[in-house]
Amino acid sequence: MKNFKNIDTYVASFPAEVQTLLQKMRATIQKASPKATEAMKYGIPTFLLNGKNLVHFGGFKKHIGFFPTPSAITVFKKDLSKYVCSKGTVQFQLNESVPWGLITKMVKFRVSEINSLLKQ
Repeated sequence: MKNFKNIDTYVASFPAEVQTLLQKMRATIQKASPKATEAMKYGIPTFLLNGKNLVHFGGFKKHIGFFPTPSAITVFKKDLSKYVCSKGTVQFQLNESVPWGLITKMVKFRVSEINSLLKQ
């Protein structure tokens, strides 16, 4: 795992076509959660909200990984049925279109989840 100082240097380490997808992922997350801040955690781009991990994403050889936590995977299980998923990860293959609207919904779900935890 390389140690990138920020998301810009992370994204720049990928081929141009992957950079485009990673920047679109970044912009989609930012738009869905404008109060979130950026960080690098676990070697991948991370968005934080009120000090809590909101979502992570990353580039891989054949896919873009999106890490919205296990709770979001469970809630959106039906919508994610055509994608490779694990407990807390969704893989969007580089040769297929990315469901930006679904990513937006998942980020907004995570925002509401974090906000409700903070109210307890």
